[in-house]
Amino acid sequence: MNAPASATPANLRLRLAAAAYDLLPLIGLWFVAVVLALAVTGGALDTRTLAGKLLVQAFAFALSAAYFVGSWSRGGQTIGMRAWRLRVVDQEGGTVSWPRALLRFLVALVSLAALGAGFGWVLLDVQGRAWHDIAARTRLLRAAKP
Repeated sequence: MNAPASATPANLRLRLAAAAYDLLPLIGLWFVAVVLALAVTGGALDTRTLAGKLLVQAFAFALSAAYFVGSWSRGGQTIGMRAWRLRVVDQEGGTVSWPRALLRFLVALVSLAALGAGFGWVLLDVQGRAWHDIAARTRLLRAAKP
């Protein structure tokens, strides 16, 4: 699927709005992560221990990665991105491969860890790209209203 010619780079406000919407399914997935950790430990999960915390975090990380990587590589949109007509595409405007989507996810985590500087880079980049777009050679575009 190629990006429509009328699509424009998504600005920071739209990216943040989509991220806020994506918190809703993520919170649900994080609950699932706790349930999985409880199942693995036979109900004896103790999140006061390092092992318990790491187990829950590992499941939460894996489910979050699956949500984003799966969404980006199978249509280019998460639930939050659909609400704002945003789509991730590769440099040629096509579908993003799962390895490239995984790289985008991992660099987006670095962008967040840097106090959001990677997302704020959209304001400085002439093509409107965040760090994760640059690293994964992707673009986040907004389609024009139909």
